[in-house]
Amino acid sequence: MEERKARFRSLSGFDIAWVYTAEELTGWDSKTDLGAPGEFPFTRGVYPTMYRGRLWTMRQFAGFGTAEDTNRRFKYLLQHGQTGLSVAFDMPTLMGLDSDVPLAHGEVGYCGVAVSSLADMERLFDGIPLDQVTTSMTINGPAAVLFAMYLAVAERRGIPFERLGGTLQNDILKEYIAQKEWLFPPEPHIRLITDTMAYCARYVPKWHPISISGYHIREAGSTAVQELAFTLYDGLTYVEAAVKAGLAVDDFAPQLSFFFNVHNDFFEEIAKFRAARRLWAREMEQRYHPKNPRSLHLRCHAQTAGCSLMAQQPMNNVVRTTLQALAAVLGGTQSLHTNSMDETLALPTEEAVKLALRTQQVIAHESEVTNTVDPLGGSYYVESLTNRLEEGARDYFRKLDAMGGMVRAIEQGFPQREILEASQRYQREVEQKERVLVGVNEYVEPEPSRVPILKIGPEVEREQVARLSDLRKARDPFKMAGTLEELQEAASCSENLMPYLIDAVKANATLGEICAALKEVFGTYREPVVL
Repeated sequence: MEERKARFRSLSGFDIAWVYTAEELTGWDSKTDLGAPGEFPFTRGVYPTMYRGRLWTMRQFAGFGTAEDTNRRFKYLLQHGQTGLSVAFDMPTLMGLDSDVPLAHGEVGYCGVAVSSLADMERLFDGIPLDQVTTSMTINGPAAVLFAMYLAVAERRGIPFERLGGTLQNDILKEYIAQKEWLFPPEPHIRLITDTMAYCARYVPKWHPISISGYHIREAGSTAVQELAFTLYDGLTYVEAAVKAGLAVDDFAPQLSFFFNVHNDFFEEIAKFRAARRLWAREMEQRYHPKNPRSLHLRCHAQTAGCSLMAQQPMNNVVRTTLQALAAVLGGTQSLHTNSMDETLALPTEEAVKLALRTQQVIAHESEVTNTVDPLGGSYYVESLTNRLEEGARDYFRKLDAMGGMVRAIEQGFPQREILEASQRYQREVEQKERVLVGVNEYVEPEPSRVPILKIGPEVEREQVARLSDLRKARDPFKMAGTLEELQEAASCSENLMPYLIDAVKANATLGEICAALKEVFGTYREPVVL
């Protein structure tokens, strides 16, 4: 009996009982809180048939070296059954810098693909039918510029924009909260986001102009509750900004998408996806009263937890990724990336990334978990966790509302401080062996395991620098400068910037030149000190 009375804690700090019964669901209504798949509040999924109608998109994140290097990896993945592309950009690109500036030295092509110009974007997607494959681009600060390049590539190929499908991450609030890759202050960044939302609503209807991301919030050390709360509140902040910019909620809300982490607490992660759908639907209904039911849908991509991968005994990462991927599927994701076992050491090798893809394929075709929608629906434990996650997120909503919204909270350092404290608690638990990490603080081996790793050499940077030099010599400098002046004039008023960005990239203005021109108008941002 003593063991039955013992309490255990979830990763979010919830006390977990030894068994769950109907008593745990007092006040819970199966009709209003659970419902049916495809029906409000979408706890059980946004589509009635879910994976019986269509499997999730298998979208492996990929990018390294030059555009040609990544193009080969894209084609390799597609040949092995991947169903969507996801682009990883290198650090200079993420920061809106060209590959040939001093700050980029030593970083070109290392953590993703280097893209500084329209020519790079053309090489990146050479031979890939953009109207037949959906593309996700993990880019935030300079997202609108990279999107303009992608649209310009499609235009040069004669592909109508309305046939393009994909997702632009474009979520700047989580950059201030967690990932720290911003270019401008919050207000102009949000203006760029609403510009892409308005442009997509009118011209690129199959494209998701923003992927509101909790992934990086979780990677920074947050709990599941914090990931859920800060991500959804960021989403509501973007909705409010778009409405204030004159957009009708039903014109853009069906194009919103989300991006969640999948960590180690198997049942808590399943419950997180279910709570996210329900909370988003309820908040959107209450705050904006949309007429289109699709405006209430929370559609999401998921990625297994990079921060859970361990350099010690890296083969164990295959098991971690498999369990996390299964949790995402049981939670009802629409798209999934599974991490490779070697990603904690270096960029994934072809064999490692193929095994990560095969993990999804085995779950999809051999586990039989896709046979029914939300198979854990009605579980006392899962429903209890779903309720507690929703309640915990609502507590954060109230605090953020009281602070005047997410931008004001970020300026006060509130979400940053909450994540810092959560990450410190977790680390203490690991160091004190209150949480066991196999191969790290228990079951340790004396000799480190060795696996092949992918290495990026200095030739990548040399090639990129040479290409940029050739580009600048060959282009029409007066035409290019003219497009940047027009962009700055538009940025100084309220015009939508997407057409001006497309003109600039077509005139061979580089990523760094465009971002520098916008900084002259928008200024830069300095993060508050978090104590």
